[in-house]
Amino acid sequence: MIDWLIEPLQYAFVVRGLVAGLLAAVACASLSAFVVWRGMAFVGDALAHAILPGIVVAYALGISLFIGALGAAVLAVFGIGLFSRRGHLREDTAIGVIFAGFFALGIFLLSRMVSFQDLGHILFGNILGVAAGDLVAMAIVVALVIAGVAVGFKELLVTSFDPSHAVAIGLSPELLRYGLLMLLALTTVVAIQTVGVVLVLALLVTPGAAASMISRQMVRIMGLSIVFAIVATIVGFYASYYANVASGSAIVLSLTVIFLVAWGVGQRRRSASYGG
Repeated sequence: MIDWLIEPLQYAFVVRGLVAGLLAAVACASLSAFVVWRGMAFVGDALAHAILPGIVVAYALGISLFIGALGAAVLAVFGIGLFSRRGHLREDTAIGVIFAGFFALGIFLLSRMVSFQDLGHILFGNILGVAAGDLVAMAIVVALVIAGVAVGFKELLVTSFDPSHAVAIGLSPELLRYGLLMLLALTTVVAIQTVGVVLVLALLVTPGAAASMISRQMVRIMGLSIVFAIVATIVGFYASYYANVASGSAIVLSLTVIFLVAWGVGQRRRSASYGG
């Protein structure tokens, strides 16, 4: 059993992949509770697709795909904020416009500049293909995300549950929404390398959804989300190595199983409560 666990760790690229997966898991899970409670699942999906043109342009220019993805994510965030500012458009409408436009641009550039096979790992993830430079960039971004959540936790909590009270005590829900969108953009870029554009939404939503089945306390939900994401990443990592399956799908399927178990536990607790 020990040999089975240690064998993959003999290779440097495998260790980098595991570290990258854990970094992405922690970053996504740290925001997952807010994504679930604020009904922002569509935002995560939109950002995951909106970064595609940045990735394609970065590939064509020969620069870091990470930088290209981050640039596109920042542009998408400001676009969503600009079009939905002061109620000119509903936020979900603005997100839909940005999501469709950026993703279509990415597909257009993909068809003109590179072949699908060249960027297939970006669309579907490749946890074993993380380079040392990408790992450093990911670590910096994850540190920024965690710091942002820690510093603004109380403010984000208030605006998530009672925006009117937040305004009454001098907070700016719009400014905090921008901040949360930026953190989501950074986190999305981090997760792309491990699970890919297509599946990044699951890493942002499923841990928080699973934790919400068990607890209603935000701090505990965040803690459980991180634990669930880490466990799913490790399981998916070993499945990717030994079963030769796509890392992203293995991680997401592991998260889905965790969600189903958490749902079952929650149902049992509610049944016991009603029975009592």
